[in-house]
Amino acid sequence: MSVVLGDKSKFAVEVGGPGQLRRVDLWAAGVWLTCDDNVAFVPQFRRDVSETAAWLRTAGGSPQPFAGLDPKAVHQRLMLGSQADEEAETEAGYELRSQFQTLCWGPTTDNVTAHLFRDAGRVVITWDFWREEHLLNHPEHAGQVFVAEIPAEELMRILDDLVGVLDGVPGPSGP
Repeated sequence: MSVVLGDKSKFAVEVGGPGQLRRVDLWAAGVWLTCDDNVAFVPQFRRDVSETAAWLRTAGGSPQPFAGLDPKAVHQRLMLGSQADEEAETEAGYELRSQFQTLCWGPTTDNVTAHLFRDAGRVVITWDFWREEHLLNHPEHAGQVFVAEIPAEELMRILDDLVGVLDGVPGPSGP
């Protein structure tokens, strides 16, 4: 039996069967993020998701840098130094990009590079797929930056409920 948390058009997680290795499917803005590897090692995945939820609860996340740019353009600008030549990326550029990185939940999510921007009660997540094999199988994703927007409280609730499901709690905590 699987449990679905959230709304796939914004942000959602579907968790399958019990065990240390579980199917975990993530969606944001209607896009399936875990299409390359949807089997999570529960202890590590749970810890990483829990840390993200705790970070959000303590007002983690910053407004997007580069005033005047839309979220896609901000994502692309943050990625400029890392994609062109890793050796040429400055320490300051790396630190700036790292400040916004999210969905760093191990092998299940390492097929995307994602950033999170928070402005008051709203969270914007941007991401792109980077694996060559993924881009060969999904050429429509090449060079594309995806954007999902969700209220911060809703995202925190989904992540908290996900941790509960991974701990064996049967369902969501509420609306």
